[in-house]
Amino acid sequence: MADLPTHTIVFEILTRLPAKDVGRSKSVCKQWYALLSTQDFVRIHCSRSVVSSNQRVLLIDDLTCSVRPIISNNNDYGPSSIVTFPFHHQNNDVSILSHLNGLLCVCLNHTYELLLWNPTTTAFKRLSTPDSHGFYINNLDAIGLYVDADDDYKVLHIKRRSGVLGVYVYSREVDSWRNIPFITRQEYLSPHFNWSAGTFCGGTLYFTVCACWIGGTNVVICFDVNSEQFKEISFPPVPSNGMVQGVLVNVKNVLHMFASTGMFEMTIDLWTLQGDYWIKVLSCPPIPPISLSLWCDITHYVTNGNWFVMTKLGKLFTIEMDMKPFECFYPVSWFRGFKGAVFVQTIVSPSI
Repeated sequence: MADLPTHTIVFEILTRLPAKDVGRSKSVCKQWYALLSTQDFVRIHCSRSVVSSNQRVLLIDDLTCSVRPIISNNNDYGPSSIVTFPFHHQNNDVSILSHLNGLLCVCLNHTYELLLWNPTTTAFKRLSTPDSHGFYINNLDAIGLYVDADDDYKVLHIKRRSGVLGVYVYSREVDSWRNIPFITRQEYLSPHFNWSAGTFCGGTLYFTVCACWIGGTNVVICFDVNSEQFKEISFPPVPSNGMVQGVLVNVKNVLHMFASTGMFEMTIDLWTLQGDYWIKVLSCPPIPPISLSLWCDITHYVTNGNWFVMTKLGKLFTIEMDMKPFECFYPVSWFRGFKGAVFVQTIVSPSI
């Protein structure tokens, strides 16, 4: 250590600071401000921040927006901090569509505008343009947030408009949208198919495409973020005699899916993707009968060896998995009656 230059030692120490402390450290001197603003510093700091202990829950209701730490030893929340939106909104009408490395892609429901927002630093960037790019319509569009091999944060926006599919990519680096080709089955363009938000894992964005009727088609659409090529892979082999819902989650850079099936009683299985094929990891006993409205709000998260099945009204089911490597959270759009997401605190900026 004695042979290391002072600059290297300072760099190593600062990349391990909490995100908010990095922000305060920028005011120490001009040299530190310049150092902490470089893309290399932001990238390394981000890689060291993406840990379960640095996760926070963002919850939005009609009156407040709050951020809470997660206490992993008892799977509960810590004290909340009120967050003020740095952009104009109406009655907290903000929907969280996707998140990655501390950035949230959100929609302002009254204007349909898309924004990138870092709730830790409060910085945000509007993605809407005068030529109608960057506007999101719920239940028709799908969003995926990712970073490519050149460390450029991008947003993939899949639009369905009157049976016509448009696919657009926003680049943070060049601050603009462009169209890319995507040919898929015409039936997937129908509003009778539900597209999930994209889940980024191993250089690929994954979307579930599920029919809104019993016995319909369910597939997974994959987007290679570097070649910008799409392909379709099969859904896990789950029973098709009821409603089907697939929730994707990245666990240590391996894609997993919580697949829910049923009508009155519901069964949930956990699958992992190996190549283009799904391998079942575990199953849970059937959940007792619940109303369809609650069934549609089911989401799941895993932490500290426990798997929780949730609705917006609270916890339905807990399974002790004894799988400690699965200490991660699924980023949800509805959570215990609130709109929200689970994210990590970083200094990643929504703009260059």
